[in-house]
Amino acid sequence: MNSLTGLLIVFWVIVATIGFGLFGIRKIQMSPSQFILGGRSFGVVFLWLLSAGEIYTSFTFLGAAGWAYGKGAPAFYIICYLTVSCITLFFYFPPVWRIAQRHGLLTNADYIGFKYHSRALGFLTGLVGVVFLIPYITLQLTGIQILLQIAGYDTINSVWAAGVAFALIIVFVSISGLRGAAWASLIKDALVLLGVVFAGVVLPIQFFGSPKGVIDAVLKVHPNWMTLVNGTENFGTVWFISTVLLSGLGGFMYPHAFAANLAASSPNTIRRNATLLPFYQLMLLLVFFAGFTALLVEPGLKGTDADQSFMLVVQKHYPAWVLGIIAGAGCLAGLVPASAQILAAASLLSRNLFRVREERLTSRTRLWIILMAALAFGLWALNKNSLVGLLLISYSGTTQLFPGVILSLRKRPPHPASVATGIVVALVLLAWFAFHGVNVVYGVHVGAAALVANVVCLFGVDYVLKLVNGGRVSSKQ
Repeated sequence: MNSLTGLLIVFWVIVATIGFGLFGIRKIQMSPSQFILGGRSFGVVFLWLLSAGEIYTSFTFLGAAGWAYGKGAPAFYIICYLTVSCITLFFYFPPVWRIAQRHGLLTNADYIGFKYHSRALGFLTGLVGVVFLIPYITLQLTGIQILLQIAGYDTINSVWAAGVAFALIIVFVSISGLRGAAWASLIKDALVLLGVVFAGVVLPIQFFGSPKGVIDAVLKVHPNWMTLVNGTENFGTVWFISTVLLSGLGGFMYPHAFAANLAASSPNTIRRNATLLPFYQLMLLLVFFAGFTALLVEPGLKGTDADQSFMLVVQKHYPAWVLGIIAGAGCLAGLVPASAQILAAASLLSRNLFRVREERLTSRTRLWIILMAALAFGLWALNKNSLVGLLLISYSGTTQLFPGVILSLRKRPPHPASVATGIVVALVLLAWFAFHGVNVVYGVHVGAAALVANVVCLFGVDYVLKLVNGGRVSSKQ
């Protein structure tokens, strides 16, 4: 009976959110710009909700608590990197928005291809975006599976249940586009806030008297849990700084995050959003409190099982209806961002990788949504990883687009061949690191090490091309 109660609540939370999103777009005519970018009309509140909805995902709901449970202080990088992302966004994205709006650009690959006069570089950008969105999408599926497994008290096939929930949200985004995802974010953010407050305030108060009480209790049992190790050890101070920079610079390089900001109504909207978005970080502190509580109440979880930590506490100590509401909020935290990510990947496929005429763009994007969803689900079912592990794989690749975007704003951008060379060298390095199981290089996160190699190769090749034939491409203004 408990399993039925929890799962029914999760089901109705998902269905009600989809219904709300469809109601919000009922009078909208779906042109390609409307479907992919919401008609470039999002104000501060809508953009803030959409951005928060895309950033605060299953990873926030489970992975951050899992790392607080399993690793302690290294988890604090999660609090820091979004602020770095927002600082960079404030300065570089308004001019990007102006160029994209003036020339009708809909994707990050559109923008790069246009600025560098290179369809090949635009293709490479789109390919990187699609490939490294897949780990991010599978992250959402991993989170949804964990939540459904716990809400069902281990009585259902959670893989197929996650597939059903994923299929519902894919049908939804195929109909509603980006604007529907933004409407759904209203419900998702409200429920996630409720769930996080419960996890980070109610749980510590029940078991330790206050959030401060749980910190004191953790430090008694694990005195060094809140302290980073020095130097170049894995998860040490060098790793922490390099991972914050890697994730911070790459945060808005994701195709879905790039598209969300292109959907803004003006450059000032982007700046205001960049100013307000870091306040959402306060929610993460509550997630950490939930992880620390679970560390003492439900000890002994190892590896990827740590991602389940605080939800297992809720399952064991609260009634099924409470578990259903929290699990429903967590499922939305995976499904709503996944819908925007799938839409962004499908947009790249239909507009930049397998180009079609404008009048067929919306219908072909819908087809790619279904195909990308099936591919992501299949890859996820075959190979699962920890939530934070999946996120860092995704960031390592996507951040390699950052130098090309920033340097495109120079009066004389580098040659497209130099940008492409930097990206390819970085991706080859990442593949080598992954094959040999290397996670850090002298303490530096491998993604940050690859980014350094990217930049060095970019400027080196550009310098050589300049010496040989002045190989630069002037920027379109």
